[in-house]
Amino acid sequence: MLVIGIESSCDETGVALVQNVGSAVPRLLSHALHSQIEMHQAYGGVVPELASRDHIRRVLPLARQVLQDSGRSLAEVDVVAYTRGPGLAGALLVGAGAACALGAALGKPVLGVHHLEGHLLSPFLSTDPPEFPFVALLVSGGHTQLMRVDGVGQYELLGETIDDAAGEAFDKSAKLLGLGYPGGPQLARLAEFGDPAAFELPRPLLHSGNLDFSFAGLKTAVWTQVRKLGSNVCEQDRAHLAASTQAAIVEVLLKKSLKALKQTGLKRLVVAGGVGANRSLRSQLDEACRRRGVRVHYPELALCTDNGAMIALAGAMRLQAGRAQARCDYAFDVKPRWDLASV
Repeated sequence: MLVIGIESSCDETGVALVQNVGSAVPRLLSHALHSQIEMHQAYGGVVPELASRDHIRRVLPLARQVLQDSGRSLAEVDVVAYTRGPGLAGALLVGAGAACALGAALGKPVLGVHHLEGHLLSPFLSTDPPEFPFVALLVSGGHTQLMRVDGVGQYELLGETIDDAAGEAFDKSAKLLGLGYPGGPQLARLAEFGDPAAFELPRPLLHSGNLDFSFAGLKTAVWTQVRKLGSNVCEQDRAHLAASTQAAIVEVLLKKSLKALKQTGLKRLVVAGGVGANRSLRSQLDEACRRRGVRVHYPELALCTDNGAMIALAGAMRLQAGRAQARCDYAFDVKPRWDLASV
């Protein structure tokens, strides 16, 4: 079975092709991605209307590129998968509309996929794929969650953010420090030149007794420090504050993940989402889990951000596991807010 996947939930347009053979993990044949970062930089963040318009321009050329790179034709496609949610409503509608139009033209079924399920399953495309069951740490610009994963479609929410996500904390703190968009990666680069202990910043909910997260208070603390430093802050102090901010976020993610592993008794951790590419987070998780005999799995770096490969994979794995049924009525809706535990 050949599944083409379309991702358009925010500011990346992704298309990919995976092949599902028997009970083996589906194989990625090709994928293509267009990032809108350069377009949104002038505004300091994602402009939803511009994002939607750009998805319209990109999705079909990317689909043609994926088919050409894989040596396959549209006639060979068996299922068209697309991101149904969560995400920006207008952007989601572009991908859903394109997918359903393509399915109708080919007479092939379509399948709406949960964006976070794509992230969660994306490490199965890596050279070191996980095995069920495992604890999953989903960390991105809009979501921070800990899940127990017993199989495809078998998800139990252990904890989530009650306000800002970890990626938001990175991005908003970067903006306070005068860094450009996207802020998270720029803050992480600046942090390499700073002392993570230079500023005493809070670790919200670190000792709450549960697995929930909160990063809004940390953002406020960074704002307070920026005001104290004033407009003539030197580059070294900015680096120190960046390093201290990153250290606070990483410590919370690390300790909550370890607590989730202890609470569930599981010995596998999957880290997925854009923040999962953060080098400090990866190195600290690797070391802490090594000491505890826990295996850690990540997606390939190229698949940490939003992409079509994870959508095609999630669709193929759900069909393979009998957890979904592709349909041929081609009516569609999108879910800008969608609880993963309900999938």
